[in-house]
Amino acid sequence: MLVHICCSVDSHFFLQKLKKIYPDEKLVGYFYNPNIHPYSEYYLRLLDVKRSCETLNVELIEGEYDYESWIEFVRGYENEPEKGKRCTLCFDKRVEESMKKALDIGEKRVTTTLLTSPKKSIQQLQKVGDGLAKKYGLEFVCLDFRKKGGTQEQFALAKRDKLYKQDYCGCLFALKKQREFQGRLTQELLESVNAQLLPNSLSERIELYRKRYSVEKEGVKYDIVKEGFLNYRLLRAYIKVDRVVRASYFLAYSHLKRKKAKVKISKKIGDIFYSNKEEIRIISLKTFNKIANTSYGSVKELYFSPLSFQEECKLRATLENSFFSTSAFVVVDSVNFSDFEIYCDSILYQDVRENLVIF
Repeated sequence: MLVHICCSVDSHFFLQKLKKIYPDEKLVGYFYNPNIHPYSEYYLRLLDVKRSCETLNVELIEGEYDYESWIEFVRGYENEPEKGKRCTLCFDKRVEESMKKALDIGEKRVTTTLLTSPKKSIQQLQKVGDGLAKKYGLEFVCLDFRKKGGTQEQFALAKRDKLYKQDYCGCLFALKKQREFQGRLTQELLESVNAQLLPNSLSERIELYRKRYSVEKEGVKYDIVKEGFLNYRLLRAYIKVDRVVRASYFLAYSHLKRKKAKVKISKKIGDIFYSNKEEIRIISLKTFNKIANTSYGSVKELYFSPLSFQEECKLRATLENSFFSTSAFVVVDSVNFSDFEIYCDSILYQDVRENLVIF
């Protein structure tokens, strides 16, 4: 039987149930989800599905990530609600490709782990599956494992086996609608342009689950625990001197209430220059190198090869003698000016992330 897989939380439970009902059936997992956006989220879900299938001794095939063709397929239905026409089209495409794959590898039965998702309509899925099975001369296996506490069992299993639990269906349109409803930042679409791992970014989560896989292989005891914290994203920032933008690097957690200000340097204490308002601090790259024990040749070099986010926060704490500062802290090649204009569009927000704890 070919089993279309959408994510590990659904498949880990679904595959084990299938094995009990069809003990003599060979199960082949097929991860085909071009709807998932961005790619880093797709990769993260695939990473966890691979781990699950390996644990359950189920062969896994990865389908093509043809995101652009999926976007064209659902064009005109971008604003449909969850379980609306866009979802039906999405099921059509994924289940039909699963049917084609089943024919390619000689399987006669097809099913999908979407059947266990509480956000999906079983009736909607059965209608799509039965119609396509008739078209391709196959059997669509429609099973409802949600009944009699199945969903609670599924989530308990996911928690016990430390699966990656995504909190949106997968597509860009569902993500945006969900975050708008929650009043939350769509941080899944925000990544650093200089390869710095931002806290609770998809890139950081990928590193965490890669490390989890490694420690499991080594037989090391671990747990994944959640942490509430103040997160930060810098969207755009610069300083201008005589209306000309200067090369600058804004340290993590730099924030201005009004985003833009015209200020002047009013004093210098040690190696730090302070503005006359807006609590802005400026240091030269020479000072940065001395305190961080680095040897950057220019601010541009620092920008494209920065410290880690954690190292940067430690540096800020050293400079400010505080772990709670959100003053704009800027590094420039040299402080050879007094008046300047600053722009800093950043977001501070409460967030929750996962951490890997090794015993």
